[in-house]
Formats: sequence, C-alpha cells, structure tokens
Amino acid sequence: MDVFRSDALAGKVILVTGGGGGLGREIALALAARKAKVHICGRRLGLLEDTAREITETTGSPAFAHACDMRDADAVDAMIEAIWQDAPLTGLVNNAAANFISPTKDLSARGFRAITSTVMDGSFHATLSCGKRWIRDGLPGSVVSNLVTWVWTGSAFVVPSAMAKTAIHAMTMSLAAEWGPYNIRLNATAPGPFPTEGAWDKLNPIPDTTSSATSADTVPMRRFGRMPELTNLLTFLLSDACDYLTGQTIAIDGGQHLAGPGTFADLSNLTPEQWQAARDKIAASVTKEKTQRATTGEGA
Repeated sequence: MDVFRSDALAGKVILVTGGGGGLGREIALALAARKAKVHICGRRLGLLEDTAREITETTGSPAFAHACDMRDADAVDAMIEAIWQDAPLTGLVNNAAANFISPTKDLSARGFRAITSTVMDGSFHATLSCGKRWIRDGLPGSVVSNLVTWVWTGSAFVVPSAMAKTAIHAMTMSLAAEWGPYNIRLNATAPGPFPTEGAWDKLNPIPDTTSSATSADTVPMRRFGRMPELTNLLTFLLSDACDYLTGQTIAIDGGQHLAGPGTFADLSNLTPEQWQAARDKIAASVTKEKTQRATTGEGA
C-alpha cells in the first residue's frame, strides 16, 4: 500500500550509493516515483546507466548515473562536487555494501578489507563529503544508511560486515549529535531478510542449508520483507515529515531480532565440505559479476 502522495519528495535531490541493482535500484526507483531527482553510483557504469534510464522512463523523474569506487575518498568527493555543481543534494542513502559468509579463521586480510572498505569507509566518505558542503552552504540535509540487526547482536561468519555496519550505526548516533545544530539529520534502517539476487547468492550459498538470518521461519510474521515496505520507510526518513527524528537505527524485520537473533551463528555445525561448497558457489557468483562487467567494458 502506498500511503505517500506522488509528489512527497518533490524538490529533493538524493544520491543512492550502490544504486545500480538490488536494494539500491529499488530504493532509487521508489524515490524517483515520488518526484525526487535521483543520482545513483557504483562501479559498473553500464548497469548504472541502464538503471538510470529505466528510472527516468518509468517515473518521469530525472535520474543520473555516476561511476565511482566508494573506497576512494577523493573519487567520492569529486563525484559529489560534480553533483553539487548541478544542484546540491538534500539527501544521501548509504546503501553500497559487500558481504559473504565465511569462517573468520579462513578470511584473508584482502577479503576483510573488501567488505569493510566499501561498507564503513565508503559510507563515511560520502557522509563527510555531503556534510561538509551542507555545513558550508548553510543547508539542511538527511542521511539514511542501510544497516542490519547485527549492529545490536553481532553475527558469526559475517564478522567484517557486522563490524563495519556497527561502525556506521555509531557514526549515525555520533553525527546526529554533532551535526544537529546544522539541521543535518542522520538515521539508519536495519532490514531483516529482503531477498535480492546478488546478496542472496553470497549469504545463502550452501545447498539444503539456511541460517536464521535468511529464513522466513525465524521471523514472527513468517515471511520475508517486501520491497515497498523498506522503500516506504526510506521515503519517510528522507521527507520533510520527520524533521525531529535523528540518530535512530530502525529495525524493519518483522520482529525477527526480538524473537531471537537473526544471525548466521546456527551455521556452526557445517562440515568442511559444506563450507567448501559455499566458497565454490560464492566464487562462481563473483566470477559471474566480473564477466558481466567485462562484457560491458566496465573493468574489474
């Protein structure tokens, strides 16, 4: 059910990081449908351009694609400066993420940084770049970060993601207090299981095995989240309807984290053979993504 006016975000200019596919694409589409001017960014320019074209054709609102490695602070700042020259952002959605399940003892330093540099560093780079400009120009702003309920519980087998998301949870609370005097709000969402193809391949890769984190059975409402439910919450947080709401991380998980932690801890009994099968499936998913990038000339 859509409870918002079709122009609820008219006049808003919003950047969605990781906006080419998955949750980011759905969020960008929903914001544009409510008349926001949307910018999306990520590393796959071809995918971003296709998504921006789809958004514009579907909603009639302008959407713009930007190729950017969120791990590179200078690249992020240059992208946001380019956006600012057209029109200052009013909102930022920190959505870009990377994750896969793995026993932590088997995780390489490179694998750790692949996740934390995108989730933690990238979100901070974008938030700081926007925040400095909002403060300089005397403009209000709203930041919404997509997190997980593990920020309250932690989770086995996704330690880098749990660490990085918890850091952004802390950033949300800290900057809400520091930047409140500038009329800059920071909030976050903590979705439960909202299946998307790319993420699900890496978080649910073991045949005939599911964890509580990716199972509808552990959700009191006994179902997965529906994308409009998440995009409705994002719309509310980015709108002018809640200017006094800041520093909050809001769970949207059907009550899962209240009934019991929706984590990957219940994979502790997997055999080495099952973990190897998981690694093989994750590697196949990564290879598929690299092949798609190479086919469209987007590089690694």
